Amino acid sequence: MEASEKEETSVEDEAIDKNIFRDCNKIAFYRRQKQWLSKKSTYQALLDSVTTDEDSTRFQIINEASKAKKPQSRRRHRIPAQGSTWLRRKLRSLINKEKLPGTSATYLPRLRTLRTSWNKLHAQVPLLAEIYGIEGNIFRLKINEETPLKPRFEVPDVLTSKPSTVRLISCSGDTGSLILADGKGDLKCHITANPFKVDLVSEEEVVISINSLGQLYFEHLQILHKQRAAKENEEEASVDTSQKNQEDLGLWEEKFGKFVDIKANGPSSIGLDFSLHGFEHLYGIPQHAESHQLKNTGDGDAYRLYNLDVYGYQIYDKMGIYGSVPYLLAHKLGRTIGIFWLNASETLVEINTEPAVEYTLTQMGPVAAKQKVRSRTHVHWMSESGIIDVFLLTGPTPSDVFKQYSYLTGTQAMPPLFSLGYHQCRWNYEDEQDVKAVDAGFDEHDIPYDAMWLDIEHTEGKRYFTWDKNRFPNPKRMQELLRSKKRKLVVISDPHIKIDPDYSVYVKAKDQGFFVKNQEGEDFEGVCWPGLSSYLDFTNPKVREWYSSLFAFPVYQGSTDILFLWNDMNEPSVFRGPEQTMQKNAVHHGNWEHRELHNIYGFYHQMATAEGLIQRSKGKERPFVLTRSFFAGSQKYGAVWTGDNTAEWSNLKISIPMLLTLSITGISFCGADIGGFIGNPETELLVRWYQAGAYQPFFRGHATMNTKRREPWLFGEEHTRLIREAIRERYGLLPYWYSLFYHAHVASQPVMRPLWVEFPDELKTFHMEDEYMLGNALLVHPVTEPKATTVDVFLPGSNEVWYDYKTFAHWEGGCTVKIPVSLDTIPVFQRGGSVVPIKPTVGKSTGWMTESSYGLRVALSTKGSSVGELYLDDGHSFQYLHQKQFLHRKFSFCSSVLINSSADQRGHYPSKCVVEQILVLGFRKEPSSVTTHSSDGKDQPVAFTYCAKTSTLSLEKLSLNIATDWEVRII
Repeated sequence: MEASEKEETSVEDEAIDKNIFRDCNKIAFYRRQKQWLSKKSTYQALLDSVTTDEDSTRFQIINEASKAKKPQSRRRHRIPAQGSTWLRRKLRSLINKEKLPGTSATYLPRLRTLRTSWNKLHAQVPLLAEIYGIEGNIFRLKINEETPLKPRFEVPDVLTSKPSTVRLISCSGDTGSLILADGKGDLKCHITANPFKVDLVSEEEVVISINSLGQLYFEHLQILHKQRAAKENEEEASVDTSQKNQEDLGLWEEKFGKFVDIKANGPSSIGLDFSLHGFEHLYGIPQHAESHQLKNTGDGDAYRLYNLDVYGYQIYDKMGIYGSVPYLLAHKLGRTIGIFWLNASETLVEINTEPAVEYTLTQMGPVAAKQKVRSRTHVHWMSESGIIDVFLLTGPTPSDVFKQYSYLTGTQAMPPLFSLGYHQCRWNYEDEQDVKAVDAGFDEHDIPYDAMWLDIEHTEGKRYFTWDKNRFPNPKRMQELLRSKKRKLVVISDPHIKIDPDYSVYVKAKDQGFFVKNQEGEDFEGVCWPGLSSYLDFTNPKVREWYSSLFAFPVYQGSTDILFLWNDMNEPSVFRGPEQTMQKNAVHHGNWEHRELHNIYGFYHQMATAEGLIQRSKGKERPFVLTRSFFAGSQKYGAVWTGDNTAEWSNLKISIPMLLTLSITGISFCGADIGGFIGNPETELLVRWYQAGAYQPFFRGHATMNTKRREPWLFGEEHTRLIREAIRERYGLLPYWYSLFYHAHVASQPVMRPLWVEFPDELKTFHMEDEYMLGNALLVHPVTEPKATTVDVFLPGSNEVWYDYKTFAHWEGGCTVKIPVSLDTIPVFQRGGSVVPIKPTVGKSTGWMTESSYGLRVALSTKGSSVGELYLDDGHSFQYLHQKQFLHRKFSFCSSVLINSSADQRGHYPSKCVVEQILVLGFRKEPSSVTTHSSDGKDQPVAFTYCAKTSTLSLEKLSLNIATDWEVRII
């Protein structure tokens, strides 16, 4: 390893130290908001300013303290009397304490700029509120300065299109209030003027209240020259050095460690509170290594949304890590809602639940009349910059909320089939011979896999879009070897570009001005894996277009159509930068500071990469792109993983709630590195992680360079067998996986689901995170404790029946069962009433299985019926979308007849695949005969086997074409 590489690795290792990352109390805008809100200043809506058009209703909001003043008065920046008194008292105290010469009058002029700046933060100029009704029971609230000194940043490109609005009708309200209703009248917005508050009402019940705690906060943009800013900071420091830490507001300059953030535009943070009535269970706002259900926060303990490269992140911690989705869901019996806070700057979220209480109303003899006060949860959003732009998703069901969110930000991209198989990765496979040997090892040990991955060492000196000539002299030949096995190659491409005048990618980007700039207008330079690097400005559409062109085969020498991409380090990661990321005052396209859009940088990187892969196939082939950094809407461009986890049991356990949280916030294609990226897993942990990962959406084994090799066959014959079985189970379920992803793509339903999504009326499921559903048919409870011999599994639904996926034993729902486990056991249960399509024969990769036959696992409900689906297309192109080349089949079992019929008549796809076997679970009586009835009118007898002990009926050696209608009749 070169000296520079050693230095860089040591820098990465330091990231384990949490002290290099800020907590809330070290974030200036958090301190400012908490200090100002303690004064209980309130805002008032000016309802005489209301205007309404087809799209929205608009009105002014002002701070109550200025309601007697004209908004544009020259005195609008005057500090309130109590503030002036406070300053005089403070100054007098300092003079006495420090024995300063003179009187308070001597020093008051020196405080003028400090007072003015503090007052300007809350200058009494009007805000403009806009309320929109959006189709699908969505409300949008925007609050901005009515006449800002210059435009404030509004997040572009996340919304798939301009949402279709529904005209809101003004209804009669009380004096000092305004009521807006949608056309159906189901939902109403009650706007109270003084103090300003918005209640969202459904069926005469308040669901969400906005600003009921009076935490609306809006710092107005100001003009302040750098020289004046420097003078102001100097005077502020000279006036009060004894309490600098407590009173540093970070208005124009903010320090953290050795870094100084100069704020050219001054302070501009925003905040708002939401009270959720009757809700105690909240979920979402990834990414944190935390429980699925959001916890209450205390002072200085908010959930942080700020994309950071955190190596070996701490678990059960609210610090921000690689991605941010500012979207949460709240659930209670009878209703699910969502709040989507569209802001890409650093964001903090505080949560406080007030549980339901009972209190006595009157005393009537021996009986006390009691009333129950509903629980409420308060959510306080704070962002460093931008505007308030929030969407309220009113449900009422979990499925409705998923659809409402995807209507705004898009659905999960339909993945190519190979990407649902197993991926083998390591930092780094050494050379072409290493790749060849590992590939052969999978075949030798009869373990299927679909993609080999190469980390940064495959490039020439960390120059992306190149190959190390010594290690990978013939990359096309290497890819042809993988192609012959019907496998793929995935390589890494990070956003930092090595500063090298002989590197064509760097030279072309520099010549065209495609890098992020520093405050002086020069290319921003930071250290990452290649050493000194510049960072592509993906917020610029021209940069994205150019970057996408780099994937064209003539440009990316050595690449072929089986090569796919992995975007890493795109938070962006900057070694030796503040919190190991880019300075907030770096400048992007449009002269926007990095602080405005930090959390969306990786989103744009993945967008450009995905578009590049589509372009290289002239729009014919689906891309596959994995990203570490993400934002709301990233699901449109590919997959996400949970980053640099550790080879510990606790990290296996936390991966489940982390993935559940990603799943319900739109990102269905997610996974965690099998075995843990950092460290060497004990063999039992590795086996358990493979078993868990086989039932999670993105399935990749990965490890850092200083770990021992851990290909699946290196842990002894018995453990190789167990890992092989886990991976083969995954491949056997690929038809089900693919069908689930189709539903995620077209209907917004998560692939991996917390129990409360499928069982929204079962209170016990609301906090569960150690088991989950795959679709609506399979319940999975991974083993996450060492040396476990039993696992307590909750089987929800009092009217449900559940079947052990391997033994076929069944249980009634609504109870917890103790399941014995050994190292070859992962508890998986099929829900009664479901049909799961499978592949009975597993090949070397997904490509070997496209023409192999299907099987159906029919699990009967308590009523003896079942339904299920199968989606099928070519697995790689966009023909399913453009030419409707797909099959969507429906299976229904009722009155002892299994019917295969079309679920979507628009689709057509020629398939010779047949259903070869059918297994019926929960069939109570041995049949006398079984026949098939096809669409051509022919009946054929079927041989069958019945097991009375397990109540299973097995039909073998069938030959029923999957694409045609037919019936199986059991008599």
